[in-house]
Amino acid sequence: MTLNLVKGAIFVSLAGTGLVGNVFVSVNHICMLRHREKKPVHLILIHLVFTNIIMLLSKGMRKTIATLGLRNFLYDAGCKVVVYLERMTRGLSICTTSLLTVAQAITISPRASRWGRLQPRSAWHVLPFFLFFWILNSLISMSLPFYIKNIRSMNTSQTTKSENYCYFQSENWIISWIFAALMVLRDAVFQGAMDGASGYMVFLLHKHHQQVLHLQTSKLLHRTPPEIKAAHTVLLLMLCFLSFYWADCFLSLYTAFSSHKDSTAASVEEFLALGYAVISPFVLIHRDRRLAACVMLSHREGQRGSLRKCVSC
Repeated sequence: MTLNLVKGAIFVSLAGTGLVGNVFVSVNHICMLRHREKKPVHLILIHLVFTNIIMLLSKGMRKTIATLGLRNFLYDAGCKVVVYLERMTRGLSICTTSLLTVAQAITISPRASRWGRLQPRSAWHVLPFFLFFWILNSLISMSLPFYIKNIRSMNTSQTTKSENYCYFQSENWIISWIFAALMVLRDAVFQGAMDGASGYMVFLLHKHHQQVLHLQTSKLLHRTPPEIKAAHTVLLLMLCFLSFYWADCFLSLYTAFSSHKDSTAASVEEFLALGYAVISPFVLIHRDRRLAACVMLSHREGQRGSLRKCVSC
């Protein structure tokens, strides 16, 4: 019981911290769109933190309720909605991070190159991609509501995979494997695009670094274009995503094929699932001097007005 309370407290802390960070970043970027030139990267970042918020509310709430022992808090409909959103936002996260990496690679590429010719004339041209991501991940996750049950509506002996109060019970394994294959295919395609774009960015950044070394003026030597700084931030976000993604995958495989139930591995897996949604907004805050200055000012003054000035539109 004490261990469950500790896990519940940690989940609440992680989810709450992640929510605060994501809301802060989203509000700031929305306000930036009103005062600065709109760029595709800004819209993609807003969509990413919005996805993080949904993920934290769905997965964080479900795991917190489960560890606190409130098993019957959700009925069948609640389990279906929460698990569906959790699975869909996982797909949205990888799709949006991949789009962010590709968009940043296009931004820093020379105009005459093939990548440079793909630069959109308007930032709003990325909106169809968001619509496509939502439709794609909604369709891939559409089988889940038929197999998710609440503990109230079934016997414990009927369960196949326990989630403390939400259970996965599949009666047609062929359909389950088809949707699982679609998920793997989706992840492979978008991770491939992410890897290709990140490799191209590393090449361009290395080329830029070699050019900078030939500059003789110290002022020019330390003057980094905003696009280069943004590229470093996107690469850092991508590394964070891949670290949490692959750690979660390997640990999921370990717990799935392990002959004995390892509660420690299961707990670490649950924390890893929230990792990227919690860490990514603070990576953006750390890399953006304006956001970091707002956070430091708010913490130093301890007043609501200081934070309101930072996010005021």
